[in-house]
Amino acid sequence: MPKGVPNKRYTGEFKQMVVETMQKEKLSYREAAREYEVADHKLVAKWERIYLEEGPEGLYIERRGRVSAVKKGRPPKLDKKVEEDLIDEVQRLRAENAYLKKLNALVTERVRQEKKHK
Repeated sequence: MPKGVPNKRYTGEFKQMVVETMQKEKLSYREAAREYEVADHKLVAKWERIYLEEGPEGLYIERRGRVSAVKKGRPPKLDKKVEEDLIDEVQRLRAENAYLKKLNALVTERVRQEKKHK
């Protein structure tokens, strides 16, 4: 899109009309976008997804900007105490893994040495 040309905004009624017509007449996204002069067929696909997931009223919601972490379904941040406990546990488990790896290497070396001397 050229500089200085604002993005076109479509009304909820327009989006609903496009999606319903597309479904009724079995149009592809590209055909619907061409018929209704929508800039990108991906926009029509997005409208249909919203229509199917949330119903027609979902098309009337303004959706600009980034989606917040809460809306994306990310879990909220943990308590400081819980986070510290988890970090401590991870450190303990890493130390335990390192110890077991060294122990395994020593045992393997001892078995190899015993086989060598027999």
